[in-house]
Amino acid sequence: MATLAEPIDVDVPADQDVPVTEAPTRERLSWAMYDFSNTIFSMNITTLFLAAWIVHDMGVSNIRFSIAKSLVSAMVIVSIPIFGAISDTTRRHKPWVVWFTIASCIATAAIGVVGQTMAPAIGDSVRSPNALTEFHLVGTPLLLILGAYVIADYAYQGAQPFYNAMLPDLAPQATRGALSGFGTALGYVGSIAGVLIAFPFFNGTLPIVGALPSGFMHALTSIVPFTKLGGRVSTFVPTGLMFFVFSLPLMLFCRDHRPVRGKKIDWSKGFKEVFQTIRDTKKHPGLGRFILTTFLYQDAMGTIIGYMALYAIYAMGFKGGQDVLIFVVLTIPAVLGSYPLGKLVDRIGPRNTLLGVLISWVFLLIAMVLVPTRMGFWIVGVLIGFIFGGTATAERPLLLTLVPDEEAGRFFSLLVLSSRAAAILGPVVWAFAVDGLTPRYGAPFAYRGAVVTVAIAMLGSVVMLWGVPNKKRYGVPA
Repeated sequence: MATLAEPIDVDVPADQDVPVTEAPTRERLSWAMYDFSNTIFSMNITTLFLAAWIVHDMGVSNIRFSIAKSLVSAMVIVSIPIFGAISDTTRRHKPWVVWFTIASCIATAAIGVVGQTMAPAIGDSVRSPNALTEFHLVGTPLLLILGAYVIADYAYQGAQPFYNAMLPDLAPQATRGALSGFGTALGYVGSIAGVLIAFPFFNGTLPIVGALPSGFMHALTSIVPFTKLGGRVSTFVPTGLMFFVFSLPLMLFCRDHRPVRGKKIDWSKGFKEVFQTIRDTKKHPGLGRFILTTFLYQDAMGTIIGYMALYAIYAMGFKGGQDVLIFVVLTIPAVLGSYPLGKLVDRIGPRNTLLGVLISWVFLLIAMVLVPTRMGFWIVGVLIGFIFGGTATAERPLLLTLVPDEEAGRFFSLLVLSSRAAAILGPVVWAFAVDGLTPRYGAPFAYRGAVVTVAIAMLGSVVMLWGVPNKKRYGVPA
């Protein structure tokens, strides 16, 4: 068994490549299991509970919360590509995933600790709530909560490029799409499991099943600290714990197969390689255009994910945790769609698959704005769920068709650079649209108007992707 600090496999000269064979089943499953674990964070923190708790329950403005989200993106832009260049120097990716994940888990739990000790008990499903109206969280508690969120989200984002860069060591090119799609599908299973585990801490129930026995809930909240108050704030500590526990298979069983040993890390060279990576995009036809494409669709997807719970509350009128139930149900088609989309990647190529997914996004976002009823929202949501995993499933193999495997780490980091730059813009545009339109037109219209801005960004990504070369594997046209 590999341990966290154990040297892995054999020494490989930095300029020598090794043919990739399929890794053992245990290792491939452990790698895919990390999609299961990190999607727990993405669903519970990025999508469901945090934004609704801070904005809806704590009375913090959309603009203030968007500043924190943009700060995360700025930190990622400055640091992660540099770390990626350094990790490629040693061909070690796993340690970055491990330590970023641990940091994210601790900071996630800290949000719940501060929220239960320094903020009033108010909001949906809080047990014995304080009698407060028009409350707005300010001062030290707000700074600590937003600070913990910034660390948690930064570390979560920081682990992603190194996790993705492990893929070339696990499977040959012909089966990477299937493995990527399997990981994405397993990730959505994880998001469902994460919400189902967190939901009892939120309001003492399980979706569909209903209320849980009071004795069971008392025992559960006694075992897991900082969960007795209920409400959204009680989901953060369990989320941090689940993120860590389900990341253990990768920490224990995955390996860096081709490390370069004994090579001194030149940190100044790492800084230089960031800019060299940007210049090197010109050496690979279509790579620069693809990076710009990711900027647009990551802007759109990151924004809609981060604010969909608020959209469900303010535009569609879902209350009392109904917004959480929506995402549990709509994640099921995401699970069903991810693996077939991965097989489609291997059949028609990742570029064509991603193009189809993005076109579908444009039409479905427009439909979301236009549907007047909750039933229509449910239908659109199911269709979005089915294609949702298609971007991650096709994106990783598509990048690997444009660059050599041994350079994957630094270009995956550049991909994160693009998506994080987009994440600075998206939340700000959304926040100004909502806060600017609400006083004059009301919240339902304002939130629908914000979705229009997301649809425009997604349409731009379709136009950009159209010019990216269509290859099934590196150097070979489809």
